[in-house]
Amino acid sequence: MESDFEYKVKSGLFGVAVGDALGVPVEFKSRDILRENPVSDMMGYMCWNQPPGTWSDDSSLAFCTAESLCKGYDIENMALLFVKWMQEGYWGAHHKVFDIGGSTRYSLARVVQGESARFSGNFFAEDNGNGSLMRILPLVFYLQNERDIEAIYKKVKEVSSITHAHFRSVFACFIYVVYCLEILNGSDKIEAYKNMQKIVSGFLSDKQFNPSEIQLFDRVLKNNIADYPENEIESSGYVLHSLEASFWCFLNFNTYEGSVLKAVNLGGDTDTTAAITGGLAGMYYGIDNIPQKWISTLARKNDIDDLCERLSLKLKKNEIDSL
Repeated sequence: MESDFEYKVKSGLFGVAVGDALGVPVEFKSRDILRENPVSDMMGYMCWNQPPGTWSDDSSLAFCTAESLCKGYDIENMALLFVKWMQEGYWGAHHKVFDIGGSTRYSLARVVQGESARFSGNFFAEDNGNGSLMRILPLVFYLQNERDIEAIYKKVKEVSSITHAHFRSVFACFIYVVYCLEILNGSDKIEAYKNMQKIVSGFLSDKQFNPSEIQLFDRVLKNNIADYPENEIESSGYVLHSLEASFWCFLNFNTYEGSVLKAVNLGGDTDTTAAITGGLAGMYYGIDNIPQKWISTLARKNDIDDLCERLSLKLKKNEIDSL
């Protein structure tokens, strides 16, 4: 019998992979082109010449993160699994790599050379692509019972910094994780968004972070990102754009399908925007509300199913052991 927790893990991880696979064929297409020819179903080939249901590095690295957490929290092990993906196609949709971000490649090359995962990540301002945000969701399940916001930030920082160590990437991941934790705990999505803003604002109250960095997040933290018009929402591979676009799609549409199709049809980094949106929307609406035809098209769906089961069993055991 599937537990409620396993159902949420499955809903989140399948949510990521389905969103990702919907976006893969039209990656880099502009919003104008997609406005004329919107994506409405799972397609294949086109941009990467991959069959329908193929997910990208976004899901591969999220699955490597989940796989590592099945053994416990260890960022050195996590980094080695990322390397295994890069070199051997481990957790690739078809056991090979067809796309990898620059910061991820350079950071993992350092791990290959023997650098610790604590120091491997790129940390310059230009290294703020969405490569850590797209894979962070499994950490939400690991942190589900953590009440100490400082501990949550520390773990998010460590996991992001394997590849993306600049504050902006880390903080975007932190905001996303805090929001996901509110969703995981059963809050309505609007209420969860307000709770996230309060929690993050409380966390910042005694910190000496660079104010100009914090200010970049004002649209998400001080305003309601959902209220901005679509032409003010960007969907490039920049981490801040991905965070804003995923929240905007999730808050403005009331189904999994509506949220992820909008994310894809914003254009640009279509697979990643939809993967990040899909993780949130999957957890919130549940896997039963992800169109079955999309799930059945998905590459390696039995492997994903098995991974979700192993992760939830491990985390359930951790919970029992800590009582």
